[in-house]
Amino acid sequence: MQNNAYQAYNASNISVESPQKLVLMLYEGVLRFISRAKKAIIENNIQDKVLYINKTSAIFMELSNSLDMSQGDVSYYLKGLYGREIARLIEANIKNDPKLLDEVVNVTRELIAAWNDVTKPDEAQKNAISQGA
Repeated sequence: MQNNAYQAYNASNISVESPQKLVLMLYEGVLRFISRAKKAIIENNIQDKVLYINKTSAIFMELSNSLDMSQGDVSYYLKGLYGREIARLIEANIKNDPKLLDEVVNVTRELIAAWNDVTKPDEAQKNAISQGA
């Protein structure tokens, strides 16, 4: 019962977030699941490794599917990048290689930094509006 309440709370949290915040949450989910997948590889826990690599792949697929391709080159670049990261995850899964997961972590951290840079003007604008500027 407690788990259902937590899931309902979590769902309501997500539904009020901006699209920019949701993308950031997905990137953070990638980092969280990769950390768990790396731990599973080290502990030779195949079931958890597959679970968390699949969850990470699902996030990249969702990010890829939600791209607005009418927005130009950035969308095409991100679609290719997400596809590359999925391929890396598959390779890490097959080879049991946490170093390949580290590559995905590094790319995701760069995506987070870039996303924060791109969305900062929106946050600054929102703050200015809320302060009556």
